[in-house]
Amino acid sequence: MQYNSPNNIGVGGLKTALPEIRDGFSPQQIDLGRYLFFDPILSGNGTMACASCHNPAKGFSDGMPTSIGNNNQKLQRSAPTLWNVAYLRKFFWDGRANSLEAQLQGPLFSEVEMNNSPENLLNTLNSIEAYVELFREAFPKKKNGNPITLDEIYTAISAFESSLISLNSKYDRYAHGYHKALNQNEVEGMNIFRSFVARCAECHTPPLFTNQQFAVIGTPEAEGLRLDPGAQIPFNDTTLRGAFKVPSLRNIENTAPYMHSGNFKTLRETVQFYNDGRGHAVPKNEDLIIHWHIWEPNLTEYELDRLVDFLKTLTDESFMPSIPETLPSGLKPAI
Repeated sequence: MQYNSPNNIGVGGLKTALPEIRDGFSPQQIDLGRYLFFDPILSGNGTMACASCHNPAKGFSDGMPTSIGNNNQKLQRSAPTLWNVAYLRKFFWDGRANSLEAQLQGPLFSEVEMNNSPENLLNTLNSIEAYVELFREAFPKKKNGNPITLDEIYTAISAFESSLISLNSKYDRYAHGYHKALNQNEVEGMNIFRSFVARCAECHTPPLFTNQQFAVIGTPEAEGLRLDPGAQIPFNDTTLRGAFKVPSLRNIENTAPYMHSGNFKTLRETVQFYNDGRGHAVPKNEDLIIHWHIWEPNLTEYELDRLVDFLKTLTDESFMPSIPETLPSGLKPAI
């Protein structure tokens, strides 16, 4: 609420306003969503939960280059963080979902991820009296005896995910006027980040640290894998071949490895990629339309180190939710 940019002044600056947030959920809906998020009963075989790939201890990612799905299948992309998803308009790396409710149905019903079906999910939850009661409390307009519905499940999980707000980092305290919040190295890194030479802030726009657009940056795939077409497929647009959603950098220190392919183990490797030159990792048989902000900034080793220092000031997990000690299903929380 402290971010406010009157008259559209300061786009990308310290006072730029945040986009509109998803709001209006009740505390009962948020807490029900918390139980569902950690409960492996949502998967077809009762072994995976949303938290399996979005672990709070790992920045609501999973710490793996690409996630592991049903029956230990290696998935194609890394698990993006869920911090501040309440502000986002597109979901998945390729932007194929327009809402949290639409996004969560992907992994729930994917054969290679949680491998459930709508019918089995409803039958399972409606057979657990504790969940039936929690849904009655979260949706008080339900008539007694009415079963749990899919829309209620989607709303509850979306409510919990929308509560994952991270806006009280060292950077935020600096932006709100406490300039001692950042040390000299971190201020230098911020200035490099916002400079026209590095251009980081033009895509990773403060205060959300994403412009919510798609960019072709020519990130390499894991060895032996073909180019991931990214947003080209859902948008049916060849100019978006190899394009992915610009991720927020909030809590980036905790979500290694990086990029859609998880190909960079550290932040230092990641910023080095941008410094190594436009399109240097694009396969020879591909002619990608690299985003115009990607060029050859020729930053020094010192400047790259300061960039990393600044990125670490975006860490804030003060609204970290507690993991339920017990679940209505009787299963152990999956993390």
